[in-house]
Amino acid sequence: MNRKGFTLVEIMIVVAIIALLAAIAIPNLLSAKRTANTAAAKANIRALSTAAEVYATGHNGAYPALVGVIGPPATGLAAYIAAAPGLCASTEAAPAQGYVYDCTGLAAGSYSLTATPAGATSGDTTFTVTTGGVITEVAYVTPTT
Repeated sequence: MNRKGFTLVEIMIVVAIIALLAAIAIPNLLSAKRTANTAAAKANIRALSTAAEVYATGHNGAYPALVGVIGPPATGLAAYIAAAPGLCASTEAAPAQGYVYDCTGLAAGSYSLTATPAGATSGDTTFTVTTGGVITEVAYVTPTT
């Protein structure tokens, strides 16, 4: 008898090997994604800060009091960084690269911008930048309900 094909035992061994490789690879991929989100958040918060500082340089030391795009010429931070409206409009339901950006701290005399992970799997650091471009990092703590 000349049978072609695989036996059940051979197929089960292949499935077990694939499952083992997946069990090793998936946590590493999630960790890499979390690290990438954290790096992107730091870069984004730094870019927002730089935009605010550049704005102040061109406006006699006054910082932008708004983020938005009003009419054809962009105003506030949007005039100096195109991503500002998208970043500052992020919410927990729709985070930007796993982070929620709080841009409500913009005022003519100072600013305070915050990037918080949308969840424990999104990132591991909360970033805050204040007037003068000082960035502080705090380990993210999952909120209790």
